[in-house]
Amino acid sequence: MLRFTDEELEQMALVEGALEMTAAIDPAFPTGWVRLQLNKLAQEAEHALMDEPNPHLRLEGLIRLFYREWGFCGDQQQYFSSENVFLDKVLERKKGIPVSLGAIFLYLAQHLDLPVSSVGFPTQFILKVDWYDGEQQYINPFDGEYLSKRTMGAWLKGHRGPFTELRQEHLDEADNADILTRWLTVMKSALLREEHFADALRCSDMALEFSPGDPHEIRDRGYIYQQLECSHVAAMDYEYFIEQCPEDPAAELLKLQVQALNEEPLTLH
Repeated sequence: MLRFTDEELEQMALVEGALEMTAAIDPAFPTGWVRLQLNKLAQEAEHALMDEPNPHLRLEGLIRLFYREWGFCGDQQQYFSSENVFLDKVLERKKGIPVSLGAIFLYLAQHLDLPVSSVGFPTQFILKVDWYDGEQQYINPFDGEYLSKRTMGAWLKGHRGPFTELRQEHLDEADNADILTRWLTVMKSALLREEHFADALRCSDMALEFSPGDPHEIRDRGYIYQQLECSHVAAMDYEYFIEQCPEDPAAELLKLQVQALNEEPLTLH
C-alpha cells in the first residue's frame, strides 16, 4: 500500500511518511490541504525567527511560537481519539498526542536547520536535540517542556517495572519506519474504539507490510474481520496465531473462538 522503499522512507520527513500512510488508509484524507498548512506554518516560523542566528535561541523561539502563540497542545481530555492521530484534525484543532504534535514540530525544526530528531522512547514519542558541542536535550512534544533523564527514568520504571534502568538505547534516534509502525498501532486502536472497522482493517494490513507474518498483528486482524462478520477469514487468522504462539495465554480462548466461527454459515461479502 505504501509507494516507497524503506530507504526512501528514511530520506523523507517523518510527517511526509505519515501523510502517505494516512492517505493509504483513508482515500478521502486531504493530503494537499495538510501540506499547504504545514508549508504556511514553516513560512511563519522562518519569518518570525529569521533574524535569530543563535540556534539555541531559535529553538526556544520555535517552542514559544508552536505551543504558546499558535496554541498547539496535548489533548488531555480525549487522548485516545482518532482526531489526535490524523494530521488534518490535529492542525484544525491544534491538539494531538506526542507523535502527531512531535512530527509537526520536527518538520518545522528541520526547516529552521535545528538538530532535532525522533526518539521512540518506550512510553511515548519524544524529540532529541543534538547540539553541535555534544550537548543533548530532550523535549516532550505533548507540552513542549524539556525532559530530564531522571523524569524519563521514572517513566520507564512506571512502564516496565521498578528495576528497569534508563539506557542509551532508549534515547537513540529512531527510524521513520519504527515511528510510523507505532503511530499506526495508535491509529488502529483509536479506530477500533470508535468502531471504524473498515479503516482499522486497512491499518492492520499496512502494519503487516512493515512486519510481515507478525502473529500478534494477524490475531488483531482476525478480531477486526470478526467485527466485520467475516467469520471464516477471522478463524484463519486466529488459527495462524495459535499455531505460531501456542504458549500464549490467549491461544486457548481463541481455539474456542475458532470453533464457534467455523460453525457459522459462510457469508460472501
